Amino acid sequence: MYLNSILPWISYNSVMDQHRPDPDALLASIQKEEARQQRGKLKIFLGMVAGVGKTYAMLEAARSMRAEGADVVVGYVETHGRVETESLLQGLEVLPRLAVEYRGTTLLELDLDGLMARRPQLALVDELAHTNAPGARHRKRYQDVTELLEAGIDVYTTVNVQHFESRADAVGQITGVVVHEKVPDSVLDLADEVELIDLSPDELRKRLAEGKVYTLERADLAARNFFRVGNLTALREMALRLTAEHVDHKLQDYMQVKHIAGPWKSGERLMVAVSQSPFSERAVRWTRRMAYNLEAPWLAVYVEQSRTLSQQEQAQLAQNLELVRSLGGEVVTAAGDDVAEALLHAARQRNATQIVAGKPTHRRFWNPFGPRTIVDQLIRMSEDIDIYIVAGKDAEPGASAHPVAMAPPSRSAWLSYFWAFLVVASVTALFVALHFVYPWFRYQAIGLIELFAVLLIAVYLGRGPALLAAFVRRSHGIFFITPRFTLTISDAEDIILFVLYFVIALLAGNLAARLRQQERLARNHAERTDALYTLAHDTATAVNMDDVLRTAVDQIGRVFGADVAILLSMGERLERAPHPSSTLSMDERDFAVATWVFENGKRAGRFTETLPSAAAQYLPLRTPSRTVGVLGVNLQQAGRPTFDQEVLLETFANQVALVIERELLDEAAEQSLMLRESERLYSALLNSIS
Repeated sequence: MYLNSILPWISYNSVMDQHRPDPDALLASIQKEEARQQRGKLKIFLGMVAGVGKTYAMLEAARSMRAEGADVVVGYVETHGRVETESLLQGLEVLPRLAVEYRGTTLLELDLDGLMARRPQLALVDELAHTNAPGARHRKRYQDVTELLEAGIDVYTTVNVQHFESRADAVGQITGVVVHEKVPDSVLDLADEVELIDLSPDELRKRLAEGKVYTLERADLAARNFFRVGNLTALREMALRLTAEHVDHKLQDYMQVKHIAGPWKSGERLMVAVSQSPFSERAVRWTRRMAYNLEAPWLAVYVEQSRTLSQQEQAQLAQNLELVRSLGGEVVTAAGDDVAEALLHAARQRNATQIVAGKPTHRRFWNPFGPRTIVDQLIRMSEDIDIYIVAGKDAEPGASAHPVAMAPPSRSAWLSYFWAFLVVASVTALFVALHFVYPWFRYQAIGLIELFAVLLIAVYLGRGPALLAAFVRRSHGIFFITPRFTLTISDAEDIILFVLYFVIALLAGNLAARLRQQERLARNHAERTDALYTLAHDTATAVNMDDVLRTAVDQIGRVFGADVAILLSMGERLERAPHPSSTLSMDERDFAVATWVFENGKRAGRFTETLPSAAAQYLPLRTPSRTVGVLGVNLQQAGRPTFDQEVLLETFANQVALVIERELLDEAAEQSLMLRESERLYSALLNSIS
């Protein structure tokens, strides 16, 4: 009886557990909703292509808001000379545009500072995917819109579907047109409302023929190329799907916040392999699109190998990883020459259920046994992890057709080859002289000694010079193997010996060079670890704030070979003068960049997308609770810092921020203790007087 009475209760609770929402997902939805309430509202007028009427619809909606009493300002609207669109601007306040001088030409851009100072209730910013002129605060206009939203200003904006990062590859495949101006999909996540401006392909082509989209000369060319019925139909479907996906995500967020039972997030986690190949961009966009559809988190993994990357490869790698960050992904690094094993290890550590990799552009037919490519190894060793293979795209005009562009050898590399050739030639000449003086000094011993020389060259000069030395050392057969001074080898034993010497020299030289590269990689990792340990140790043992900042400036300047400045916060604003221990001088322009970094909590300056014309790069010193200052770094190197340098610099900034907050908390605790002692003494004095 007792069992019969308790079974319904257990069954009821089991059913309730099945319908109970995931606490983590619920908390994430609540935090997302709170962040949305604190910033301005974003409405995107989305179209499949230019000419569907996005700007016209945005202006009509703005006029309706103004009629209801809203404070509306036109920040930037491009009418393209259309009379009906220009008529809607009448009666609206239009903010003057910012004139930017670039290569002798005056370009008109959005005046972000003027719009921030005006602080309207609603701002109209057309062409979200526009690239700003050099000299503007941000490189892209969507970054201007993001700053307006964070300032609490509502924004209406327009964009076409082909400009979203995750759709750019598909649009290029459909239309054959490479999309250069792109917007990360994370901007779509910020949108409170997406209004689709739809138009049938036939109606749009009619508008095109009437000259309402382009001039009549351009309209005829556009109708034959981009504005074909098939292209417009595909783009229309893409815009409809993107809008439907956004509405579905909004519905799921609403259901989670309101505790409505429904389809909750699955346990899927996607991981994409990223390298210095330009084809990694397509895999990254595909992963972001799939993760968005699955409502799943995703990350990108870069495997650092022993081979040193060229400047061009480092720039492409930085671009690929920056794309991951702009799309909202997490970047993880792993180390190892076995790329497949490193990827699978990272996937199991991060609990990734699906791995996305790029399709190899060529096969390696020289290895008939076992897996031929990284993709084959992933498929063979993945076990319960799903593998997705994304096909690459054709290289853009003017770009290299190879996945990885190799830079020409530098002067130091040519010098290494010269030394390798000189060493082998000198050793051969020495042994020729010894052989004629001492006939018993036979070529077998000479071959072994030359093989030893090849190994030394591989260890001290690298793989390439070692391969050259192994090829050059075949010349000893001309002088020592009968018949001499010819390329002919008559004895079968000498033939076998000659071939084996050559093969052993190649394999041993290659192995020695690889070991040396791994040693260099391990030494670099050890140096980074030692630098972090030294910074943590020295700042932890500092007795006051001045010692902490002096130590931080010295360590960062030594590790990065840079001029460093640290500016601390004074309540809600930033101190004008950097700390006296700083080695980086700052003018008014630099201080303006640092102030923007402090107020927005994002890095800016050199080698970034925001204010890239600045002489130095500025990083916020952020803690979980606030921003305690700004770190300015001016690297002495000419090129862009590598990915490892950027990660290490961000780690240094986080460590310095935590130490500064610790010192501030210690000072606050001392002041609180002194206040309590003062109050206790005051109370004791009053009691004694009483």
